[in-house]
Amino acid sequence: MSGVYAGYGGGDVLQGLDLEVAAGAVTCIVGPNGAGKSTVLRTISGLLTPRLGTISFGGRDIAGRHPAELIKAGVVQVPQKNGLFPAMTVAENVLLGGYVRRREKAYLKARLAQLAERFPIIGERGGELAGNLSGGQRRTVEFARALMLEPAMVLLDEPSLGLDPRALGLVGEAVNAMRDGGVTVLIVEQNVRFGLGIAGHGIVMESGRVLMADSAQAILDDPEMGALFLGGAP
Repeated sequence: MSGVYAGYGGGDVLQGLDLEVAAGAVTCIVGPNGAGKSTVLRTISGLLTPRLGTISFGGRDIAGRHPAELIKAGVVQVPQKNGLFPAMTVAENVLLGGYVRRREKAYLKARLAQLAERFPIIGERGGELAGNLSGGQRRTVEFARALMLEPAMVLLDEPSLGLDPRALGLVGEAVNAMRDGGVTVLIVEQNVRFGLGIAGHGIVMESGRVLMADSAQAILDDPEMGALFLGGAP
């Protein structure tokens, strides 16, 4: 993103934002409430059209494109919460992700089998209702559904929201599985330690701009960042 201004109701939340995401890696955006973190995701995914600026992906400017176009281009966003249909099975929920672009049964079956190797819960509990899963398991299934589209980039809006420590572990494993599959992952997190703990790169935002961009560990180790967002040094 370069020089991006975007917001709601005539007011800009993003103030000439310049931001770069490393391909094939996990990047986490952190910052206080109102910093513009979720607005970044909405702008990239096409849910919000920037007033000014460019968003480059795959060598072309995608700013202002319709969400359906961006899905075809390889950009997928996972909802913040409650993204599954509880009365459908795990496998049915995952398969829904593929119907957006393709409906060939052979392809969808093969893709589901590939994802079951990366996310064992699909094979182990594919026939069970999604409503029976724990919070961390539901998030894992949501990630798998997003990957049915074979995206190049997945956007995650606060994947830790409402989860206990055990569930956070499942989410971290699922994010690592996406990265290991060559997918670029961009996360927005309020849980700073969790988000930066699973990311390779970190971005700190404040007032619609980038305050700091470095390795995730460098941000965690920075005393100033610790005082601002982590309640003191780790």
